[in-house]
Order: sequence, then C-alpha cells, then structure tokens
Amino acid sequence: MKVAVRCESPLLQRSLEIFLHDNLSSIKQCDVVIRDKAAPDDPHPTLLIGSSSDADLIKPFSRSQLVMTIEKIGSDAQPIRLKRAEDSRKEEKDVAVLEQRISLLTQEYQQNILRTVREFYEE
Repeated sequence: MKVAVRCESPLLQRSLEIFLHDNLSSIKQCDVVIRDKAAPDDPHPTLLIGSSSDADLIKPFSRSQLVMTIEKIGSDAQPIRLKRAEDSRKEEKDVAVLEQRISLLTQEYQQNILRTVREFYEE
C-alpha cells in the first residue's frame, strides 16, 4: 500500500515517515493520505490522526494500531509490511558479511600494491 504523510506537526510527520518508510509515496500516487488536520477537498482516502473524537486514530497510538487503521481505510490496496525483528537481524547479518568481504578485498588490494612496489624496486 502506498501512503503519503502530510502533517503540520513536524514530529508526527517524521515519526510516521519512519514507521512507514517502505510504503511512502507521493500524494499523486498514494492509496491513503495521513494528516493531522482535516482536508475536506482531498480526493484521496484520508486517515486523520488527532486527539479529538472525530479522528480516525487517537494519539497516542502504537505502530500496529497505525497499520491496522491504514489497512481499514485503504482495504482495496496491498497490506502494509512492517519490518520485523528477524528482518533487522538479517540486515545486520548481511551488513556484517559485507563488511567482512570488503575487509578481505582491501587486504588483498594492499598486498597486491606492496608486491608491485617491491617488484619495481627490486629490478
């Protein structure tokens, strides 16, 4: 599901961008727009976050509450995929493997340079 975030509160805007990183989209291509102030002229389905009873999602809220509310509003679109703990661990493992490979390549490159310099001066 594609989500656009248009909040007047910079803190709420950034928090939602972090929560929904993999699903962010421009307002022209989104399935749902998340706002903290009502915009009656917006043609997109809108999720209103606020403290009043007319809001779709009352603050404070959890990440899972946010996702469930978005999925209710944009039920025709694809579900939102949150990163799970095992995804984060896999990414950490991937980074560790990448760092190890880079380190080995760097060492190999350094050895090749030293060998070339030695051969040059031995002639």
